Amino acid sequence: MSSSSNIVAMKKTVQQLRLEAGINRVKVSQAAADLQQFCLQNAQHDPLLTGMSSSNNPFRPQKVCSFL
Repeated sequence: MSSSSNIVAMKKTVQQLRLEAGINRVKVSQAAADLQQFCLQNAQHDPLLTGMSSSNNPFRPQKVCSFL
């Protein structure tokens, strides 16, 4: 019985390896270059780099309204 379960497990492994072998992969150097290019192209829209006006900042301290 363990022999047949071992064969089933091996077939699943072979199927998974065939699936992974068919995946089109990108080299790390190319992915890093693409990421760097994306960051440079979108830097002007990044509020962490350009800052945010206080009127549009949802995290600004709330003003306290008090009546005398």
